[in-house]
Amino acid sequence: MRALTYHGANSVKVDTVPDPVIEQADDIILRVTATAICGSDLHLYRGKIPTVEHGDIFGHEFMGVVEETGSAVTAVAKGDRVVIPFVIACGSCFFCNLDQFAACETTNTGRGAIINKKSIPPGAALFGFSHLYGGVPGGQAEYVRVPKANVGPFKVPGTLADEKVLFLSDILPTA
Repeated sequence: MRALTYHGANSVKVDTVPDPVIEQADDIILRVTATAICGSDLHLYRGKIPTVEHGDIFGHEFMGVVEETGSAVTAVAKGDRVVIPFVIACGSCFFCNLDQFAACETTNTGRGAIINKKSIPPGAALFGFSHLYGGVPGGQAEYVRVPKANVGPFKVPGTLADEKVLFLSDILPTA
């Protein structure tokens, strides 16, 4: 598949990369139909955020059609149009139970805690951001693996156009 990949400060390219695959039973594979560029992406592009690595796929604002589901996915089905929030949350930890998904304690296996001098656990993993937030490939690609798909994705009702709902991927979880 084709994806926008990082090649150092101020350098991105559309490269051919391996297609994503289901890794966990609660994953989905999404065919991306719309994606956007956010001001946060510009910080990554300019090399201002630590631990962005050569070949990382950007993009935390995206939506698309579910192409494949893991065996434990019940919230969405193949063919559903969904918007994907940029935060990846487990739905069952202390913070998720308080609906504070951005503080999810389980999804970020990145290095965020190492540089945190107060030893506060890092926030949730984020799509298409630095390895401080999990290094999860983003949605500026033809396809993306969406972990914890019973928690984050929300179905697009009716025939709303992509451009009418795409920005909910960032606005809704930020609010």
